[in-house]
Amino acid sequence: MLYNNKKFTTTWGNEMIHIAIVEDEKSYIKQLTEYIDRFSREFSQEIKLSVFTDGDEILEKYTADYDIILLDIQMQFIDGMTAAEKIREMDKSVVIMFITNMTSYAVKGYEVDALDYMVKPVEYFSFSQKMSRAIGRIKKREEHYLLVSVEAGVQKINIEDLYYIESFGHQLIYVTKKGRYSSRGVMKKMEDKLTPYGFYRSAKSYLVNMKYVEGIFEGCCLIHKESLQISRKKRKKFMEVLLNYMSEVAQ
Repeated sequence: MLYNNKKFTTTWGNEMIHIAIVEDEKSYIKQLTEYIDRFSREFSQEIKLSVFTDGDEILEKYTADYDIILLDIQMQFIDGMTAAEKIREMDKSVVIMFITNMTSYAVKGYEVDALDYMVKPVEYFSFSQKMSRAIGRIKKREEHYLLVSVEAGVQKINIEDLYYIESFGHQLIYVTKKGRYSSRGVMKKMEDKLTPYGFYRSAKSYLVNMKYVEGIFEGCCLIHKESLQISRKKRKKFMEVLLNYMSEVAQ
């Protein structure tokens, strides 16, 4: 059962969000559909909505093109928890939120990396807050790339895969999950470009991705089993930036 797309502009960006409702009670399908329609208008978010009446329906020929799944826990054929476990085997990134009238079930949601749960009867204010949080998580994981000129041509680097950049004079070394790439460049320009994505200049020669900081020892940060210098004058600020980053990720 596929509902018509809801088309609006968006506070978060112009990309459509695909939401699936998996719920066997018609009254709650109607309510959630109205809530999503209201949310899309209030927050100017373009939404495509798909509705399934049982866990087996969404699992049949599952395609990982949903951004958010609102999943009822108690259903007739395949319950929401079982469906979520099977979905996670096929789709590691979709945001799952459970709908339940028993909060005791919601605790198990962490086993399938559920973002949150909604307790029936669902109030719109709570719904809109949780939906905003879910979309915020989606936007954080959007892929962004650097195009770096290398000896053989141009290398496309996913910022999410970039551990750190090291400078040697006018040469920049990009250390990534897929290898190291060398290119002429200016560290200050990279610092300005990457700071909004969770990078911090720990020292004159290092621009590090705070996502991969594993620890701090003896004036260095540990990233990818390598110790990178944190200059003395930046140590306090480095800790502040790291704590702020960790706090934002945890939200």
